[in-house]
Amino acid sequence: QEQLVASGGGSVQAGGSLRLSCAASGFTYSDNCMAWFRQRPGKEREGVAAINTGGGKIYYADSVKGRFTTPYDNAKNTLYLQLDNLEPEDTAMYYCGAARYGECLVRSGPGARLVVGKNLDAWGQGTLVTGAS
Repeated sequence: QEQLVASGGGSVQAGGSLRLSCAASGFTYSDNCMAWFRQRPGKEREGVAAINTGGGKIYYADSVKGRFTTPYDNAKNTLYLQLDNLEPEDTAMYYCGAARYGECLVRSGPGARLVVGKNLDAWGQGTLVTGAS
């Protein structure tokens, strides 16, 4: 059975950095959609970044472009989210999700949000990131 284990959250001062990890296991296909989402206090869940692990394009929400990156380590089956230059507005519970197969089918949503069109089959537990002002 597919499983995702997320880790790496914490509290940092504004301008600091954190790295989140999402370790995947039980997936049959190595080319699939993996993505990061976050839910800020009082707001709906939103897409942060998405990647087609077979070597396709990486997508970022406009709000994190230039500050976050999401490298994938194929040997470890682990997706990372590198958060640099954190802002208080980045404070949120962060989640990773993955599909059993297929690309992310990313499109732009209202307010230039990142929307992952692919149904995701597995979710990691949330990890809390706090960007202190």
